[in-house]
Amino acid sequence: MKLPLQSGIDTGAVENEKRTGRRRDVLAAAAAAVLFAVAAVVGTLIQRADHSLYVDWAPLYADWLPHVGPGTPAALAVAAAVVVHAPRLAVRLPWRGLLGAVWAASMAWIWSLALVDGWQRGVAERLTARHEYLRGVDRFHDIGAALRGFTGHILLTQPDHWPAHIAGHPPGAVLTFVGLDRLGLDGGAWAGAFCITVGGSAAVAILVTLRALGQERAARAAAPFLVLAPGAVWVGASADGYFAAVAAWGLALLALAATRTVRAPGAVAFGSGLLLGLTAYLSYGLTLLALPAVAVLLLARTARPLPFALMGAAVVAGAFTLTGFQWWEGYSLLVERYYQGVASDRPYAYWVWANLAVATVVAGPAGVAGVRRMLSAAPDTVRRLRPGGPGAPDGLVVLTFAVLLALAVADLSGMSKAETERIWLPFLVWLLPTAALLPAVDRRRWLVAQACLGLLVNHLLLTGW
Repeated sequence: MKLPLQSGIDTGAVENEKRTGRRRDVLAAAAAAVLFAVAAVVGTLIQRADHSLYVDWAPLYADWLPHVGPGTPAALAVAAAVVVHAPRLAVRLPWRGLLGAVWAASMAWIWSLALVDGWQRGVAERLTARHEYLRGVDRFHDIGAALRGFTGHILLTQPDHWPAHIAGHPPGAVLTFVGLDRLGLDGGAWAGAFCITVGGSAAVAILVTLRALGQERAARAAAPFLVLAPGAVWVGASADGYFAAVAAWGLALLALAATRTVRAPGAVAFGSGLLLGLTAYLSYGLTLLALPAVAVLLLARTARPLPFALMGAAVVAGAFTLTGFQWWEGYSLLVERYYQGVASDRPYAYWVWANLAVATVVAGPAGVAGVRRMLSAAPDTVRRLRPGGPGAPDGLVVLTFAVLLALAVADLSGMSKAETERIWLPFLVWLLPTAALLPAVDRRRWLVAQACLGLLVNHLLLTGW
């Protein structure tokens, strides 16, 4: 099956870069490994000196614990199957079949990695720990009253203060698990299964977005990398994997509406606004999704979906505001709570660069090499974005650049000191498609590297959040 070349790309220049850039790809991945090693050594020295990092295996929030579990054989089998068969199937499968296969394979990878830690420790007890959302579900018998009094329990100095994860997020996060509880899906097992099932769909949403922006060829090449993401270690089973999927689907619907590839673009744009509005009430930091959202509209060269999307976001914001939760008040109290805890001790001078080392683990060596290629293509893409520029811009490059900009803002803000392997998932998953820029002849090798990294992290460390 032949696919048309991506519009706006000088194929001769691309092929030349693919031939000459392979060494630089490897060097970029090696540099990322060195960065992580330096962060680990420096972090260990800091932690031993004054215990100010509050992580036991810096820069990751994890403990050194080599182990195997019931998910080990499955994880190895999934990795082998994806490496051997996925690149070929990604090109040959019909589009809808590809989406279904990616979701199923992504869930298989996430589930198997989670079960390396065993059912209880890897899934059922993840969201029942003392800092987690399920610890506060029983305080939402009267949802209206709980929302009206939500900000009164954020600070550590206030009576009955919320557990860390509830206090650190708007109430949309905990209300998700309250909703599951009301449906009879109570407890950590159902919560973990929900996060994995929804989180696995983020890969599908990213493919839908790329295809809507005229990047089907890149989407198909990226599909195996979206499945074998090292970041899957932190999707199963964390609420941030669920957040990543909601954010990805919000951008996917916006892309479909902007490119008018759906029958009712206005309604789809409104749905996009609902999801993107919801993300702001799942995590304060997800307001930075405005940057990739603008990139989507810029690539589609239209603002038509914007009024409908804003109406959708306004519905979500209005619903929370009318029931008593004020977003700005919650955020200002969160900042105060943040510095009441360990964040006041965690050194900004370390985390501002160690967070980047963590990001290279979540994106994996293929993501790092792909981002290198994306950055090398950025100047030409900027020229194409200008009015009257030659040809159409490369949507993958523009979208990834917007995500990197959002990550830079999050990093420099000082509100992301540690645990970014989980917190930044909604942004880091968008770096994986850049692996499509790698030479086709090398992709299986990069897939092996991705799989090995995920397997090593999950089998050598006991990750937490």
